[in-house]
Amino acid sequence: MDTPAGTGTAAAPVTDTPRRAGLVLLSLILVAAVANLNLAVANVALPSIGQAFDSSQTTLNLIAVGYSLGLAASVLYLGALGDRYGRKLMLLLGVGLSIPACLLAAYAPGDEVLALARILGGLSAGMAFPTTLALITALWSGPGRTRAIALWSGIGGAIAALGPLMSGWLLQYFWWGSVFLITLPLAAVAFVLAVLFVPSHVNEATDPVDNLGGLLSVVGVAAVVLAINLAAVPNMGAVALGLAAIAVAAGAAFVIRQRRVTSPLYDLHVAARRIFWVAAVAGIIVFGSLMGAMFIGQQFLQNVLAYSTLEAGLAILPAAVFMVLVAPFSAKLVDTRGSRFTLLAGYAFCLLGFLTMLLLWKDGSPYWQVGLGYALVGIGVGFAGTPASHSLTGSVPVRRAGMASATADLQRDLGGAIMQSIFGALLTAGYAAAIAAAIAGAPDGDQVTANTETQLQKSFDGAEAIAKQYPQYSDQITDAAKESFLAGDHWAYLAGIVAILIGAALVLLRFPGKQQEDELLARYQTQDTAPVS
Repeated sequence: MDTPAGTGTAAAPVTDTPRRAGLVLLSLILVAAVANLNLAVANVALPSIGQAFDSSQTTLNLIAVGYSLGLAASVLYLGALGDRYGRKLMLLLGVGLSIPACLLAAYAPGDEVLALARILGGLSAGMAFPTTLALITALWSGPGRTRAIALWSGIGGAIAALGPLMSGWLLQYFWWGSVFLITLPLAAVAFVLAVLFVPSHVNEATDPVDNLGGLLSVVGVAAVVLAINLAAVPNMGAVALGLAAIAVAAGAAFVIRQRRVTSPLYDLHVAARRIFWVAAVAGIIVFGSLMGAMFIGQQFLQNVLAYSTLEAGLAILPAAVFMVLVAPFSAKLVDTRGSRFTLLAGYAFCLLGFLTMLLLWKDGSPYWQVGLGYALVGIGVGFAGTPASHSLTGSVPVRRAGMASATADLQRDLGGAIMQSIFGALLTAGYAAAIAAAIAGAPDGDQVTANTETQLQKSFDGAEAIAKQYPQYSDQITDAAKESFLAGDHWAYLAGIVAILIGAALVLLRFPGKQQEDELLARYQTQDTAPVS
């Protein structure tokens, strides 16, 4: 049921665009680019990291998802702190903290430290990234806001897609840690531009921050992501169940807290608005699918197709190109046909992309099949990204811009963390099961020791290491590892297809059409600007 917003200070009048709008938007896009690049650079380096540290597939999953974990866990709380104490200040703190986080990741002495460094980097992004969309919401209105969000979403997604390309080039000449240094020059430029051009104290809240609610949100999101990652790990079932129980308890306590506290961290009255919550869920699925596809795809390209790191990075260019090209058309479709139509168009292309990966991506696949899968997913995210973010920002009062932007970030980061975790867990389980079956069915399988079998099941890199130790069986081991990896990634692609179909059904059945969407947004604006009695 659509309900009025909670009480609070009425929003100040907002002009269509801010002064020096181009420079302000450029500054915000570059700040977001720091987070987007840091989010994407690890995937292409995972095989190199696995070889350097002899990492298990589960540890590699945690390294890949660590940045999203830190960001998703902190974004609600840090977004609220920015709303209250200064969005520009929070933005600058986040960009500044990203520098030592990148340095720690680049020179990490072990994979555990690297995973922790990635989580720290995610926390720095949790300070800066939600602030960018919150400021766009506060500084722009009307069609200008839609266009600004389209540029922010399309360029941000493209930059994230270009991260593996830059990482792949660096890995041709430098060590694995070099990929985490990519954003340092960009962070310096973004910091200076933000200081010079981003306005301070724009429609910020005066209500106190719900610190307890913030801590509960951090614990709940972190526990969910870790539980999914550990679910497929042998002998970690009890830990995964414990984390799941913590997540449920923290989530329940968070909801109770938000219903009772005078100044909630997350206004559940606003979140109950149909345009808001359906867009939030739809965005989580579509952005999560993109991150999951990049995560699995990079390992497929290097492990199965034997692409170099540079070739693997180049392979995803179609996704980046089409995200940028489609974003302006997405904004026009939102204005003319509505968010539901545009979201469904995006879901259709994402579905085609995952079907391409499931049916065509196999050992020996030519590049056109790889590029087609990435292109379709890029088109899908290009169409769906704008309405997913626009619906959030358009359905909340300006004083709740931080809540809308935090939710938009959760679409990307919680969606990415959850989908990467699910895909990674399925890849791990499918790979281990297929390897075990291959060993059991081998003529001399009974001669494989328990330690060797454990190493083979650990990860693709573990199997490659065993192949080098036993060159007489090298071809058989490598072929079995490739077939097992393909079995695992098929499980992941099927999960993505199911998620996309569920999201499309939700949008089709619950998101309003163009006319009703306009009526609801007008009603929300009237409610949110009415004097508080």
